[in-house]
Amino acid sequence: MSIRIGSGSAWWGDRISPAKNNADRGCLDYLCFETMAEATVSAAQVRKRKDPTFPGYDTWLDDRMKAVLPGCIKQGTKIISNQGWINPNGAAERIVYWLQTLGFKGVKVAAVNGSLITDQVLQLTNSILETGEPTHSLTGKIVSAEAYLGAEPIVQALNQGAHIVVTGRVADPSLFAAPMMHEFGWQMDDFAHLGLANGIGHLMECGAQVTGGYFADPGFKDVPNPWDLAFPIAEVDENGSAIITKLSGTGGVVNDMTVKEQLLYEVHDPANYITPDVVVDFSTTRIEEVSKDRVLVSGISGKPRTPTLKVSIGCEEGFIGEDMFFYAGEGALKRAKLAEMILRERFKIVNLKAEELRIDYLGLNAIHGDMTPKTSQEPYEIAVRVAARTLNREEAMKIGREVDGMAVSGVGMTGKRVPHQDRTREIIGVWSSLVDRNKINSSINFYES
Repeated sequence: MSIRIGSGSAWWGDRISPAKNNADRGCLDYLCFETMAEATVSAAQVRKRKDPTFPGYDTWLDDRMKAVLPGCIKQGTKIISNQGWINPNGAAERIVYWLQTLGFKGVKVAAVNGSLITDQVLQLTNSILETGEPTHSLTGKIVSAEAYLGAEPIVQALNQGAHIVVTGRVADPSLFAAPMMHEFGWQMDDFAHLGLANGIGHLMECGAQVTGGYFADPGFKDVPNPWDLAFPIAEVDENGSAIITKLSGTGGVVNDMTVKEQLLYEVHDPANYITPDVVVDFSTTRIEEVSKDRVLVSGISGKPRTPTLKVSIGCEEGFIGEDMFFYAGEGALKRAKLAEMILRERFKIVNLKAEELRIDYLGLNAIHGDMTPKTSQEPYEIAVRVAARTLNREEAMKIGREVDGMAVSGVGMTGKRVPHQDRTREIIGVWSSLVDRNKINSSINFYES
């Protein structure tokens, strides 16, 4: 027995056409969407505070569902998605709306809740992993807190007949592991098979990264037609091996290099990759190219899961003020340095209260800073980026105001943007903690078109 699982997205802003291709032509059993980065839920909470009409689920939910529902329903493909963000119930109801609008009746949609623990996080957690300080030190700054759920509630929903399952925060690999567990009957204490399932899920969770995305390096690692990258498909056998592949006729490539890069992506210890379901051991993995764009992955193993779940805590961290201006031609760098000196003196005059101030020369030192190798080459053009982190919006606004002054009170030949855009933004810091998994209770609500 084998099943075909396709990727529908790797993050909130991912392209939609590759998901539609998988839905229409992939002959899939499951199509899985991963749309949540660490800060997504916190950003959604911030938007909800500013705009009470914001529904709280993925802002591209409508576009994604309109694109893939016709193909998925026609092919009998089930959908698993964490597009519910802070409102899985609302997302499920919206999906039902599109099912009804498109004429698909009797489709069962499940909403998985339980990841949001904002109101209880200070009682359920002890310390901040990054600093060791007590989580109570975040009192008054917390915007949201969400625990990473695993595959179990998704499997429960599938076992109860759900055709579409939409969740809030669920660990990325778990979205893909759930259909394997459901179809093959792998239990929550079968850590050998769960290691395989979550390992394969990890290969799939970042979408095009395993089909040539975030991979190309001209002359070293070339990718065919990178403007038309496909999202991957996993052909998973009940013994736990999988063929990683993509649709024929699409851009990109699947080979041992793309698979190995994704295998180690965001993995601190390959022998102990912690997920809510299992601790995955990638050190036993075997990777073999079997034909063009078909890579066999097997041997991934697993260890018993931890007694805790990770919690991401989004906190108010102040504001950033940011703007840019430009110089070109002979002497561009000298003019940029004079402009920096002027601005630093101006910030003293206006009494800028900044927790951090950066003035970078894009194309010269903005990435590596003081570690940038020295060069005798005079740059032809310089973009000067000015940014400050402040405790309030009023201080952050001083950055744009002073950069505006450079237009007529600065250095000769300053290229300045017209300041129509908002040059301040709120910062949401993300901290981590651990919670006893037995204190997190998930729930499932069902809807039907």
